[in-house]
Amino acid sequence: MENNKYSAEQVIDGRTVVYGIIGHPVAHSYSPAMQTAALRELGLNGVYVPFDTASVYIAEAVAGLRALGIAGANVTVPFKEIVRLYMDELDDSANLYGGVNTVVNRQGRLIGYNTDGPGFIKALQEDQGYDPARGPAMILGAGGAARAVATALVKAGCPELAVVNRHPNRAIALAQTLHAQTGFTAWVLPWDASDQEAADFARQAKLVVNCTPLGMSGHEARDWPLPESLPGKGQLAYDLVYNPTETPFMVRAAGNGAAAANGLGMLLHQGALALEAWTGLPAPLAVMRQVLHQQAGD
Repeated sequence: MENNKYSAEQVIDGRTVVYGIIGHPVAHSYSPAMQTAALRELGLNGVYVPFDTASVYIAEAVAGLRALGIAGANVTVPFKEIVRLYMDELDDSANLYGGVNTVVNRQGRLIGYNTDGPGFIKALQEDQGYDPARGPAMILGAGGAARAVATALVKAGCPELAVVNRHPNRAIALAQTLHAQTGFTAWVLPWDASDQEAADFARQAKLVVNCTPLGMSGHEARDWPLPESLPGKGQLAYDLVYNPTETPFMVRAAGNGAAAANGLGMLLHQGALALEAWTGLPAPLAVMRQVLHQQAGD
């Protein structure tokens, strides 16, 4: 470790350790700035770079981590689920939360982890002061992030949960997997703002989480599966999207009197857990948080 120390005067050299993020798109990601600052704060000679990867090359991209000696990587949309197939080993977290968002390269052996679920709960509890056991939750979306969020909420004591997705079969599959993993039975409700059952559940929910890319930079926000008045007063609307900082989902919720938060807190905490998996060192949360807010223009 001593030979890999970083100083402010040091430039990238033959000992620089490379980390990165695989996804498509990744140009919007704040992780490169956050993680590179964290590596410097820890005194490590390392950099973290974006790898924008076309879907047809995902297998080659993962193999490239091993071939090029990339020490670790995050995995984001749309590859969290498929990347599981290319790991040499899966940590229990990847099996539990259903996807891989963190890859650790241990001497050429790729191990897949999932820090999304624990990172989400830390963001709720530490940043928002919200206890998942407080009441029912509704999740919009049924992809890899939604599964991590749903599983984490159940593990943290959420008493009732509904999944809403544009494609019902995916929502059903998520609910079935959640039941197989935890024994918990979730509601599956239609993506239809006029559906009475979905509206009734949404009104009683204490937490509504957007796990879709709707509202992300470059994605149009449209066709929300909630009445215009929701989320509303007494509810927390949490959007996993963090760019833009004030997402359409947040603006809508705040206009209705709800508390609203973007995904910066989850990005911070899942990133900190990933960094600790790569380095074995405690993550410098204060520095990481500061860089995130600088990136967001706060």
